[in-house]
Amino acid sequence: MESSGSSAPFRVLHWGRTRYKDALSRQLLLVEQRKKQTIEDTLVLNEHDPVFTIGVRTGAVNHLVWSENTLAQAGIEVEKTNRGGDITYHGPGQIVGYPILDWSHRKDLHAYLRMLEECLIKTVAHFGLEADRREGKTGIWIEDRKLAAIGVAVKSWVTYHGFALNVHPNLSHFDGIIPCGITDGTVTSLQQELNRPMGSDEVEPVLIESFRNTFYPDC
Repeated sequence: MESSGSSAPFRVLHWGRTRYKDALSRQLLLVEQRKKQTIEDTLVLNEHDPVFTIGVRTGAVNHLVWSENTLAQAGIEVEKTNRGGDITYHGPGQIVGYPILDWSHRKDLHAYLRMLEECLIKTVAHFGLEADRREGKTGIWIEDRKLAAIGVAVKSWVTYHGFALNVHPNLSHFDGIIPCGITDGTVTSLQQELNRPMGSDEVEPVLIESFRNTFYPDC
């Protein structure tokens, strides 16, 4: 499903629940279209079937804890991918966002990462939570509890991959990995922090508006 306001400087695609491998193929098609300027900047929002994704960081595969048998019992796939970062989990109850943006006007990947973090910080602030960055680590945190993970890639300065915001995922699935290779923290969710039921439908409109205010403040 596609949605975008008439004055929006980007479009939003809602893919629903997807398999990670299929979503990556669809992302790459959008990247090629953006490179050719046949589509505008695009924010994809979806939710993945349970999967551990292994990024390009050296040693990331060593942070997979569960055996093949345990993974099969939990119904979790494992996929190697070309995004930056270590190993992470995607599954139902997360909002996974894939910005497909022409970043050739900036060519600054660090600035892009900080802006994604800012977008997520603004989103959770709407719900009364104070999240922040941790020095030397990507993503956003509430003290030592990670609320959202970020891992990106660029192709001819078009961005893809993106972020995963924990709304109400099965947090026990994170026991199968050392998330992002981090041993001095835990993983949390909006539902756990707020101690009330949370759904993606409640969060997505706030996230889209925060994305607009962060990346297109003059529009």
